[in-house]
Amino acid sequence: MTSYLEHPLLKPCFVEKRLFQLDLASKALKDSTLVVVPTGLGKTVIALIVLLARLDKGKALFLAPTKPLVEQHARFLENVLLDGSVVACMTGEMPPKERAEIWSKARIIASTPQVIENDLLSRRIDLKDVALVIFDEAHRGVGNYAYVYIAERYGREATSPLALGITASPGSQSDKIEEICTNLGFANIQTRTDQDLDVAPFVHHREIEWVKVKVPEEILELRALIEDVLKDRIEDINRLCQVGQSMGFSQARIDPRASKRELLELQARMRSSAARQPNPSLFKGISIMAEVLKLHHAVELAETQGTDALSRYFSRLESEAMSRSGSKASRRLMDDPRIRKTIDALAATTIEHPKLAIAEEILKEQLASKPDSRIIVFTNYRDTASALLKSLEHEETVRAVRFVGQSSHQDDPGLTQKKQAQILEKFRNGEHNVLIATSVGEEGIDIPATDMVLFYEPVPSEIRSIQRKGRTGRARAGRVVVLMAKGTRDEAYYWISDRKEKTMQKQIRGLSGKSNAGFAQTAIEFHPGQMQITDVTEEAKEESCQVYVDPRERDMGKLLEALGAEITMKVLEVGDYVVSDRVAVERKTAQDFVASIIDPKRNLFRQISDLARSYDKPVLILEGRDFYTRQVNPNAIRGAMASIAVDYGVPIIPTEDQKETAAVIAMLARREQKEGHELKVHGHKTARTLKEQQEYLISAIPSVGPAVARNLLKHFGTIERIMTASKEELQQVELVGPKIAERVRELVGGAYKG
Repeated sequence: MTSYLEHPLLKPCFVEKRLFQLDLASKALKDSTLVVVPTGLGKTVIALIVLLARLDKGKALFLAPTKPLVEQHARFLENVLLDGSVVACMTGEMPPKERAEIWSKARIIASTPQVIENDLLSRRIDLKDVALVIFDEAHRGVGNYAYVYIAERYGREATSPLALGITASPGSQSDKIEEICTNLGFANIQTRTDQDLDVAPFVHHREIEWVKVKVPEEILELRALIEDVLKDRIEDINRLCQVGQSMGFSQARIDPRASKRELLELQARMRSSAARQPNPSLFKGISIMAEVLKLHHAVELAETQGTDALSRYFSRLESEAMSRSGSKASRRLMDDPRIRKTIDALAATTIEHPKLAIAEEILKEQLASKPDSRIIVFTNYRDTASALLKSLEHEETVRAVRFVGQSSHQDDPGLTQKKQAQILEKFRNGEHNVLIATSVGEEGIDIPATDMVLFYEPVPSEIRSIQRKGRTGRARAGRVVVLMAKGTRDEAYYWISDRKEKTMQKQIRGLSGKSNAGFAQTAIEFHPGQMQITDVTEEAKEESCQVYVDPRERDMGKLLEALGAEITMKVLEVGDYVVSDRVAVERKTAQDFVASIIDPKRNLFRQISDLARSYDKPVLILEGRDFYTRQVNPNAIRGAMASIAVDYGVPIIPTEDQKETAAVIAMLARREQKEGHELKVHGHKTARTLKEQQEYLISAIPSVGPAVARNLLKHFGTIERIMTASKEELQQVELVGPKIAERVRELVGGAYKG
């Protein structure tokens, strides 16, 4: 006989009682705890039990990484509580004043961490009266994620703090698990697995199948062409790395079979060395490494995704190579005869990766045996999702839909959160029975009746693999099918994920139930962005100051706050920081500075002009040393600096890193405010003239920069005449060759493939 949770605030006979959930919740009430439970076993119910027990002590804050997940938690709480009005959602779309009012009145607040972080930094809210913070998907609590800052503020401000973290997969590395506990203030870890006796009655059978796919010889030949170029580029890197002398750091030879992670780690070390000790050989190595990473990605697409995905990728690289602001790495690759040969072969081939046909057969077979099935297909790539959706269009039984993230890529607009919610609702009610999802579908989707999950490719992350598999077998028996291309990275990724998942279970078992007061204690010693600020003097901390910080500079706001400054997040039309009525600061990293010189969309000199016009004492901070890593003439960079200092009268302050930048801004604020200058924002961006708007519009065409745009406008007189000109007429303009003319005509005359 089913029994239910009973509580004065709960609807009767609404939430099923499970003893393992009560046990975990009772332990979580004793101290801040990380609870690790497989997906589908009611982590939200555990959070509910803890929440109900803490409400008499103050507010409860329920955090989740995405807005749809936040809304899902809010709906759950509203449905199970007798008085759903005590629950409120806070989103970034709400005006700040409205959020502040909600915060003051609501007893339970569901929100994304970014919204809470912004409101804390803007001093619209505080955490003094919060009796419980729930961190959903707590494995995100690493690095500079907003959870980390909120936990630090909570431990420092709350009268009676208690933190609860819930996740299905904290990771396989003990140091990462400890980092999560340290960052979020967890004193112990509690866990359950599918094998535990008190959990077993609620676990539905989940069958896991592996389908090995043979890659056609034609695709392997394409892969070999790309690998040939990759090996050459890696040899170039190895020559530069020889003995470690020319690179300024010691580095062993790179194996051509190196993983993406190893390559990214090397790239990070190279950039770090370049920042410390600029070196022409090192800059060359960084540029070649960009080629290596692009080629590595192309090889993976060829062997695991197929010709369509590879063709689309090369098309994007080609567009980037032709763009004025495109990377030199893309240009060099597109100029390589072997890559050109690969592109030509792709255009001629009719062979597609067999995964497409096999995936189609698996879906048809599942729906034939069980017509009311709900199926999720996971793939790493949007192009693959599009290709699979297209291949399924002719199948009557398969009602598929693509489910991707919000960001828009070239020729591939993302889905708004509203559209995502609509798609999920249609999937739940059966209007769609196959959801083709990228990683956005891995976390926190509430679809209890999914019958099958199909991995189009394995993933090397144990966290992502667990999240994917957890989408099925929740309310009833489920099936997991993993496609693996034989002799490719697919096989390696599967075994990596499998090993990490087993290691994670072992690590969690070892840590479960063991109190670790050191986690909570260390969490108070918060360092934004994991940066140590231990050398800040007590004298500097004692001198209070105020700084207005643009929301785009949130990370710097945390550093300033750590230095004792009172931060107010405020949208600034001019500058990044305001420290008085006469001093505003524009901050640019070295890479930002160079990019804003060559990219007409960013218009460095307009920003500087607005700054100099709006404030009596404007300041430009240039952060970092790597000004000359991009293929930009050094004299152009020096000339820009000279113009800013001489023509606009804006002094330039160089800094080594974020930490030093924060110290300079705090010093400026203290100095100004000590002298009696009040904190005041003024100034507006200047609007573009018609001439500037016309130049901007034409220069946005790929391969057309400001100089070519001006020549075109001078020659034809209007944008309309440029757009109707033939290829031959365009080439009559100075600096316009066949390639640029072709790009203009392609943009204007090409069919829209929306």
